[in-house]
Amino acid sequence: MTTAVRIMEAARACLLADGYARLSTRKVADKAGMPLSQIHYHFGGKRGLVLALLDHENQLLVGRQREMYAASEPLWKRYEQACDFLEDDLASGYVRVLQEMIAAGWSDTEVAQQVLSMMRGWFEVLEEVALEAEARFGSLGPFSPADLAGLVGLAFLGGEAVILLGDDEWVVRVRTALRRVIDLLRALEDNHIGS
Repeated sequence: MTTAVRIMEAARACLLADGYARLSTRKVADKAGMPLSQIHYHFGGKRGLVLALLDHENQLLVGRQREMYAASEPLWKRYEQACDFLEDDLASGYVRVLQEMIAAGWSDTEVAQQVLSMMRGWFEVLEEVALEAEARFGSLGPFSPADLAGLVGLAFLGGEAVILLGDDEWVVRVRTALRRVIDLLRALEDNHIGS
């Protein structure tokens, strides 16, 4: 494992334990068993470290989504897998890191721009899926593929934020609502096959 990867792994653990606001590069260095100077050498500081961590994980997960949506499974089955992936992403801490950086971006324009740039990959994947749906099923009603991708992506982002708040009733509501789309997609596909 390279020095940079060891530092990012330690940063993930500290971020999950303490949040971005209380994240300390000293604590990260101690957890990684490295001098503090290595964080500054590799990442420039706290913000650079967390953005590098987010970017690294984001690239892996967007790649995973592209691969999953490229499969020949019915669309409803692929969306169901996306919902399952949400559970994995919550457990891994990725969602927490993303939401922490979104919040940091509210007061730091550079962070905001980098986070938005990373999120573009997710919305591009969703737009490709919406284009596929339009080609298979016809009109998406009043929605363009970009509109539909935006609605689905924002539903997940908002749902993730609510899930992280930890209220059991809301967690169930979010998970149920996101998974209810599976029923809609399945009905669309069944109607399309039957016609």
